[in-house]
Amino acid sequence: MWVSVFEGFLSTPEMLQVFHPTAVVQAMMDFEAALVRAQGRVGVIPPAAAQAIAGLCRAELYDVGALVMASASAGSLAKPVVQKITETVALFDPVAAGFVEWGSGSQDMADTAMVLLTRRALCLIDEDVLALSELLLDLADANPASPVLARTSLQPNQVSSLRFRVIGWLQPLLRAAQSLRHSADSALLLQFGGEVGTLSALGDRADAVTAALADELRLTAPDVPWHTQRDRWVRLGSELGVLCGSLGKLARDVSLLLQAEIGEFAEPLRVPTSSPDGFSGDSVRRPAVAAKLGATGCMQALAAAQRVPQRVASLLTCMTQEHERSLGGWQAEQAEWSGLLLQAHGSVRAMLQAMQVLQVVPSRMRRNIEGQHDLVFSEALVHLLAPLLGRQDAQSLVAGLCARVAAGEAPLRVLAGQLPTMDDRLQGRLSAAALDAAFDVHRAAVLADTRVANALVTAREQWASLIDRPHW
Repeated sequence: MWVSVFEGFLSTPEMLQVFHPTAVVQAMMDFEAALVRAQGRVGVIPPAAAQAIAGLCRAELYDVGALVMASASAGSLAKPVVQKITETVALFDPVAAGFVEWGSGSQDMADTAMVLLTRRALCLIDEDVLALSELLLDLADANPASPVLARTSLQPNQVSSLRFRVIGWLQPLLRAAQSLRHSADSALLLQFGGEVGTLSALGDRADAVTAALADELRLTAPDVPWHTQRDRWVRLGSELGVLCGSLGKLARDVSLLLQAEIGEFAEPLRVPTSSPDGFSGDSVRRPAVAAKLGATGCMQALAAAQRVPQRVASLLTCMTQEHERSLGGWQAEQAEWSGLLLQAHGSVRAMLQAMQVLQVVPSRMRRNIEGQHDLVFSEALVHLLAPLLGRQDAQSLVAGLCARVAAGEAPLRVLAGQLPTMDDRLQGRLSAAALDAAFDVHRAAVLADTRVANALVTAREQWASLIDRPHW
């Protein structure tokens, strides 16, 4: 077990495999194998030496645990990896062993290996973000003009629509997917500069080796090495942090809607006829029980997301690296980086799994609105009365009616019907049809849907564009 028992469940099996010690060592060996192949191609080292070294860059040939243990005193996992490759090559070809890490440096290996691992990790994240986005798009498509109780400061406020709420969850995810791709294009670069970035050991063949190495690894070669210039790298990490924040927002909202006393989301359960608790027949909704799976997904997403801001802050702190090579900066950064990706994928996967099992409960959404005794339409009533009475008088009159509703006298719509007898200015000027429209739940939901109709079309197009252009 290479991660803490308390954080392993916050990620996914796939991402744990990406950053498994064996995978990390293999990524470093992939760099070394690509380096010698590139140098062999351009004539920097003998092709036979390149073949001998590359053939032994296989993590399964080595004691990975021992390499990890040795990294503590070496200051980097790259150093014991290079040493062990050199020792192993020397057993078969002493001459070839002298060309291991030729002209390169330990940070070149460590940074480029992390780039390779990050590319795999971002592919996993991208796939799940787009899958979650598709679920939200389908949720919106399946629920036109579905009224929901919109809340501010955790309190009921007005009637909105499910589509309006869903677009608020969806858009940040699509923006995150686009931003991650853009930032990845800038950040996933080859690191190859030798000890201080100048590649002095390779002389006039440094550019040729760099180009060949980038080609071997399918990476872009930067204009200059980025050993202590981490801006593009940290910007990518910050985009992951923003994604996790958006996932945390979704998880928070869904978990609140899953509460038994709200019950606007639930999972339909199929209970056998012989169920001992008395439930029988076809699918039935039992929000208090059914919410458990969804709530677990929300819990995982929230727990992962709540750890991410500290990791992003650490990445920013690690930017203050000294001169051409840092003392401890990039090592600290790598420790945070892997954790950031582990938790980012854990967050998106948890919400994907939660949304796959959860369904909306329209009856509860409607019941929650009705339970407000029409108080959620108080602002609409003010807007209806303001042209007739002036805004201040309208607000004062409606406030009085709301107080009577709170006292249990009657719903606001009933009391609003008495307004023409309460104020002479309203006689013959306030129609029942106008009042009905102001208190119309369906109309409010349609208006909310209308507000986001174009946004949903655009979101579907953005999603389709991202799906049609796989990035990694």
